[in-house]
Amino acid sequence: MTLPIQFDSRVTGDVAEASAREWLETNGIGGFASSSIIGLNTRRYHGLLVAATKPPVARVVLLSKLEETLILDGERFELGANQYAGAIHPQGYCYLNSFRLDPFPIFTYRAGGLDIEKRVFLVHGENTVVIQYEIRGDRRGRNCLLEVRPLIAFRDFHNTTHANDAIRREVDTSAGVASITPYHGLPTLHFLHNAESIDCSGCWFYNFQYARERERGLDYREDLYSPFVLRFDLVRNPSASVFASTLRHESNDARALEEREIERRKKITALAPAEDAFAKQLTAATDQFLVARGEHKSVIAGYPWFGDWGRDTMISLPGLTLVTGRFEDARGILRAFAASVDQGMLPNRFPEAGETPEYNTADATLWMFHAIHEFLRYTHDHHFVRTELYPVLTDIISWHERGTRHGIRLDSDGLLRAGAPGIQLTWMDVKIGDWVVTPRIGKPVEIQALWYNALRVMEDLSAALGDASASCSYAALAERVQKRFLEVFWNEAAGCLYDVVTDSGPDRSIRPNQIFAVSLPYPLLAGEKALRVVEVVEWELLTPYGLRTLSPHDPNYRGSYTGDPRSRDSAYHQGTVWPWLLGPFLTAYVKVHGGTEQARHRVDPYLDSMRDHLLGTGLGQISEVFDGDPPHRPGGCIAQAWSVAEVLRTYIEDAKNTQPAALVRS
Repeated sequence: MTLPIQFDSRVTGDVAEASAREWLETNGIGGFASSSIIGLNTRRYHGLLVAATKPPVARVVLLSKLEETLILDGERFELGANQYAGAIHPQGYCYLNSFRLDPFPIFTYRAGGLDIEKRVFLVHGENTVVIQYEIRGDRRGRNCLLEVRPLIAFRDFHNTTHANDAIRREVDTSAGVASITPYHGLPTLHFLHNAESIDCSGCWFYNFQYARERERGLDYREDLYSPFVLRFDLVRNPSASVFASTLRHESNDARALEEREIERRKKITALAPAEDAFAKQLTAATDQFLVARGEHKSVIAGYPWFGDWGRDTMISLPGLTLVTGRFEDARGILRAFAASVDQGMLPNRFPEAGETPEYNTADATLWMFHAIHEFLRYTHDHHFVRTELYPVLTDIISWHERGTRHGIRLDSDGLLRAGAPGIQLTWMDVKIGDWVVTPRIGKPVEIQALWYNALRVMEDLSAALGDASASCSYAALAERVQKRFLEVFWNEAAGCLYDVVTDSGPDRSIRPNQIFAVSLPYPLLAGEKALRVVEVVEWELLTPYGLRTLSPHDPNYRGSYTGDPRSRDSAYHQGTVWPWLLGPFLTAYVKVHGGTEQARHRVDPYLDSMRDHLLGTGLGQISEVFDGDPPHRPGGCIAQAWSVAEVLRTYIEDAKNTQPAALVRS
């Protein structure tokens, strides 16, 4: 069983509390549906069908929502909820008796002495949403109708739409199907339904407002178009269904599709590496990030607005696919990204519109070595690595030795230099106009840790594949890195590591990046120095939800991730808490305390706040970031891949000590 996620009218009747809780449905190709638990859209990204038109990207909000009205003996009960200037109308949440995820969103309304249940799910592998209604109670002698009015947007999910004369208003109807093509170049949307009648008098609805976008300083007003109204006679048939799809379905058998989707999700949760509800819920959450990219696999970094990013994918891969036993998905991801390597670099991201990938990261490529190491630790599939990945890995090392884009190159001391003015290359990658908030040009500490780890991975891998000469070469270079690293990075005064070493001196900022010198499989630090780093990070940066990105004692610390884009972006890595960093921190914590049972028992309480968080904000998911200051309000994406992946991984590997057979060094 996953965690029970259910709210009664005490929550659904409180607009502020209910609208802060959001549900998410995904379809495995980058499309999704999402809203608040009362159906009040608070983001421009909310919608019942956000379709990936070039899977897994180029996402378009096709169907924003459905407005439902239950008509009992002539009395109208409007079940929807919309924010307008100074008012919410209608106030359908007053009729909402409960909301639950079981396993997908289920809304139960109580009106006129009857219950009406609404169920929403996406069909896996296609841009199709299914909405079902079931009326319950004594309807004898009563007139009982349901009106359903689609509200469409048909625009890029980062934008908003406004009333215009360019929209094509025609509705193509046939038995049980209504199809619309509002704009040239966007998909046709087919509505399959079992309604008694359809009224094709279309009209615009004006001035919807999205509270979350207003808080974020972005465009928060939108007009939506309604192409028709469906009318269902719930006396004749207590079940009503609407499919909205970019495909023309031939059957409206919603129950069969629902049963198939429930069975698919049961198989996912059965992959959970532990039997408790926390592990099962996190395993269910991992599935929402794994998507198809052509014939291969990729990872959506976060919902509702991220695409697939190289760095996020490689960091997330162990938690999403290895601890859950989805090894074939791991192969698909590694295969897809290996094919995208160029000049020894992994793409940072694939743009939404499908243009050329962006190569502007110093760490994503190095994280790939870690992901492959973990893949081998779990699968021992040397054949796959030897035939499909090893030549790419050797080429990557060669490019880094002689130099590639953006000043990424091996320095004379064996350490890796990276950076160029105006370019953000590490995971602390915010850029506001021409201002790189955390430029970190020179030798960032985690880049050295990842570089050293990559060399040791190659030392082992080349030896295992019979390339003894290469193995010796990688080992010699790794030893140079290890020797020089301590000479350059150890900050004795603070008892920890410098964050970046530049030509003008070291950056003494206390940041979480140093934890990777301890947490990675081949650590640069051990013994007393490793323990001191963990203690400093714990004292300065640890919160119940992850690690701060900067010590609160630093004058540049920003404890609140709020406001307009500039305000938020300037705080993004200047104190904001990131849950994914709990993974490396807890791995390092167990390591420096000898891997004892006592150390592992201490890991579990560190995750208690994550258990509670699964029941708020993005339901069943973990947010992207939290405020640095208490009470650590969540922010950013409601569902972040590496947040879920690293919390699950550290829970299984570090707290529960469930490990695959260790990779034996040759």
